[in-house]
Amino acid sequence: QVQLVESGGGLVQAGGSLRLSCAASGRTFSSRAMGWFRQAPGKEREFVAAISWSVGSTYYADSVKGRFTISRDNAKNTVYLQMNSLKPEDTAVYFCAASILYRVAMTPLGYDYWGQGTQVTVSS
Repeated sequence: QVQLVESGGGLVQAGGSLRLSCAASGRTFSSRAMGWFRQAPGKEREFVAAISWSVGSTYYADSVKGRFTISRDNAKNTVYLQMNSLKPEDTAVYFCAASILYRVAMTPLGYDYWGQGTQVTVSS
């Protein structure tokens, strides 16, 4: 089992920044990649970004490219999502997820463990 705990969400004005953190514990050696997803009310959970633990390859949804940056600290078993130039449409609950797959997935089905989520609200 891998346990994931997100932090760093909150309320910010449009154009502002937030940094989300996701701390992993438990059988972290079984995790090959980490991802961030988000879910707005009445919408499906959507991919935001992902990173591989070993090489550090990164992947982004088109909607966040150039604004969001995913990174990891292997020593701390922590993944970050730096969010800049936030827009009201970025408002959602953000979830951290861990995958045991060797190939980084960009769909929720590719992830095995999930955090509880953290709310991000961007006001206009």
